[in-house]
Amino acid sequence: MIIAALGSSFAAGPTLDPVADRAAMRSARNYPHLLGDALGASLVDLTVSGATTATILDGPQVIAPRVQFAPQIDGLPAGADLVTVTAGGNDLWFIGSMLATGWAYHDPEGPRARLMRADHPDGIPKVTPEVVETVATGLSRIVAAVRARAPRARIVLVDYLTVLDPPSRSAEVDFTTDELAAFRSLQDALIDSHVLAADRSGAELVPVSERSRGHGLGSAEPWVFDFIPEPRRTLGSFHPTAAGMRAVADILVRHLRA
Repeated sequence: MIIAALGSSFAAGPTLDPVADRAAMRSARNYPHLLGDALGASLVDLTVSGATTATILDGPQVIAPRVQFAPQIDGLPAGADLVTVTAGGNDLWFIGSMLATGWAYHDPEGPRARLMRADHPDGIPKVTPEVVETVATGLSRIVAAVRARAPRARIVLVDYLTVLDPPSRSAEVDFTTDELAAFRSLQDALIDSHVLAADRSGAELVPVSERSRGHGLGSAEPWVFDFIPEPRRTLGSFHPTAAGMRAVADILVRHLRA
């Protein structure tokens, strides 16, 4: 059995040891690796932290002037039996806006806060029906491209672990009520985009967002990291922990064996 994984950091696992590919910020213990181990399958892990639906499909993802990744779809093996897709959060700047806001509180005049402010001067994005439609269209296009390249593959959209439950608050950053509401709006938009894409494309949807409720920031057993102010590890902020990745893999195994 061949499993191929497409997606962004919620699949890749930035800062989780051991590292499989440093430039891609991809862990060897992310959910695709854990799923492959559980199923005794061969894994082609194409995930790259920071990926958008466009860099999965249409153009290279530039990490640094001399470091870039070809569109993930180019590496998809024609003989794949199962393809997982976790993407869309970077299209919305969901976790990015949380990280930028965290740095704005932690070190407002520091280089990281200034860089993020320059890249996104309008702050936390506003959610509109058009934004949801754009992400849903991107995900649907990925499904169509997978079918064209790997016609026998079972395609599973895997949405994002819940970051913010209704009572969630960061222990590291004193986000305002309005900021938390804006982040939850982005989280809801990502969920809605996956539902739309699954309905339109016919791909299976595994709603780990629903099945991880109660494990957001500040919970007794969080499956995502809080804000990490250490520069070398900060990109893991608000991303899946080792326990979170294990939970996603377990959810997928149950789904696939049902």
